[in-house]
Amino acid sequence: MADTSAKGQMKAHEGTYASFIGLFKYGTVACALIAALVVFLISR
Repeated sequence: MADTSAKGQMKAHEGTYASFIGLFKYGTVACALIAALVVFLISR
């Protein structure tokens, strides 16, 4: 029974981790674009 619970927790963990990594990738790109825009606006 404990083995089944551990498998369920691992599946939940993998799903959460995949979502986090996806958000992290898009968040990094968004921050880089915003930083580039700010630098552009300051340099004008």
